[in-house]
Amino acid sequence: MKAASTLKAAFGKSQRNALLVAAVGMLALAVPTASANAQSLQEKPIRILVGFAAGGANDVLARILAKEMSENLGQPVVVDNRPGAAGVIAADMVAKAAPDGHTLILGSIGTQSFVPILREGKLPYNPDKDLLPVSIVGVAGAVLTVRADLPAKSVAELVALAKASPGKYTFGSGGTGNSLHIAGELFKHVAGVDLLHVPYKGNAPALNAVAGGEIDMLFSAPLPVIPLAKSGKVRMLGVSTTRRLSGLDDVPTIAEAGVPNYEMGSWYGVFTTGGTPPQVASQLAGEIKKVLEDPKVKEQVLAQGIEPLANSPEEFGRFVADELVRWRKVFKAANISAE
Repeated sequence: MKAASTLKAAFGKSQRNALLVAAVGMLALAVPTASANAQSLQEKPIRILVGFAAGGANDVLARILAKEMSENLGQPVVVDNRPGAAGVIAADMVAKAAPDGHTLILGSIGTQSFVPILREGKLPYNPDKDLLPVSIVGVAGAVLTVRADLPAKSVAELVALAKASPGKYTFGSGGTGNSLHIAGELFKHVAGVDLLHVPYKGNAPALNAVAGGEIDMLFSAPLPVIPLAKSGKVRMLGVSTTRRLSGLDDVPTIAEAGVPNYEMGSWYGVFTTGGTPPQVASQLAGEIKKVLEDPKVKEQVLAQGIEPLANSPEEFGRFVADELVRWRKVFKAANISAE
């Protein structure tokens, strides 16, 4: 019930229904035994690639998983940051790795849903065949954050400011096609404003740019914004989800603060190389489930503003496919493209 209520708070009906399948899958997933599998992970290092600079949500989640999986498996699990091209560089490395489950990527709605749509036919790999879904890891919302000296102290004031000077104000992201870029594009569409997108090689550098006054605003994961807001370097105007986020009760939703019908939720998940034996993918999913069920890990993940979840490769694969269908419709309606 807790997982279901969290999803209801964070997502709209269509995305929430798909994520409820993920939550049910988490309950049904059983860790495969050695006798049941003809193939399993080898005793060699496992690498988790992250397509962004250190400090972002993908990176933090990957490091939490790596530490705990390494201890549980008794073998090295390392994080390898390969920022650039909205995660495409890292995804391509995983797509071209040996299909043995030892090369993973901590992907997200941006890297695994938005990028394949925005760059359809232009990627160096086939996202449907070359990357195999293993397990969802968590779901989260984002915070609309502006530089401290921007003359707008609410979402409504920001919209009025942007409408008065079309194309003048900038919003940053961790790269074209990532979830926080799309959150901004969706905001432009729903609010009816013209903002200039400025991509960075990761969400952390983009947030630093807002704090330094280099750009005007961005959508960000909550955790890295909070200390900057407390120190007066940025302001939080609204959250992207349909209900206020836990711990940010004084920050309204964007919908209630002046842009009705705005809603955007994110998810994170682990993928491996296409062609990896199903038994190996199931073993990895079982290990991820074991890690996320650990109370201390749950606490760490929740501290990032992310609700931990896990499911089977089959359930996660169906969820990812449904997300692609959903977002193609949204992108078409909002006329969102790769610039």
